[in-house]
Amino acid sequence: MRLLITLFILAVAQLFFNVAEAAPRSAINVSHHKATRKNVTEDMRRKRRPVKATSSRHKTRQPLSHRVKALASHRKLKERPSHEAREERHHTPEHHRTEKKVYGHHRPLARTSDIRPSEKLTAIRMSGAHRQRYQKARKIAMVKLMDQLGKPYQWGGSSPYTGFDCSGLVYYAYKDLVNYRIPRTANEMFHLRDAAPVKRNQLEKGDLVFFHIHGREKADHVGVYLGNGKFIQSPRTGKDIQISALSNEYWQSHYIGARRVMTPSTVR
Repeated sequence: MRLLITLFILAVAQLFFNVAEAAPRSAINVSHHKATRKNVTEDMRRKRRPVKATSSRHKTRQPLSHRVKALASHRKLKERPSHEAREERHHTPEHHRTEKKVYGHHRPLARTSDIRPSEKLTAIRMSGAHRQRYQKARKIAMVKLMDQLGKPYQWGGSSPYTGFDCSGLVYYAYKDLVNYRIPRTANEMFHLRDAAPVKRNQLEKGDLVFFHIHGREKADHVGVYLGNGKFIQSPRTGKDIQISALSNEYWQSHYIGARRVMTPSTVR
């Protein structure tokens, strides 16, 4: 009997231990199952959510060397002149550009305006024959002029048979002695390119002296210098061809300049 009771107690104890051991496992299994379901649900929700754009803060930064190169190329593009700027620079007038360097023994040529009249007149070296021809031409001009003394003034005249006006007298004296065409009016003679300007203190026999009589805008009277402060002229209607003093107050107040129409380079 005791044995049966003992066996019964052992069986009950064994049953109790089995129940006690099984209860925590089932609880753990339930909690594990719940956790698994929760994870699956979270995964499903994440999959259904739209993927947000990655912010600039979380972007992968490039290496420093790449950023430096990119910045340098950007500056070059910014500093590169535009097509219009290049065209404008290409068409810049010459006087705005930098002058070319001069190398070796080359020197910049002096401008004609920088050369004094006396330098222009003495720059030519003449041979003996050329000098004789030049001096002979000057004498011929003087003879032709002096032969007209006392002849009456004739407006528009340029011949010994009709008379002379001021420019006609000069035209008659030099037209056959120089290698260019002598103009017919005093103002054209004054602006003649082939005639070299002469200062008053450098006047020589045969130089043309110009005056403005009726206005200061142009040369309207001309004579030929004879030396010693004298010049020959055909003054005006009612007067004869005569020699006058350049030092006279009237002529000094109207004097505007002188030109040398016959030079060693222009003599025929």
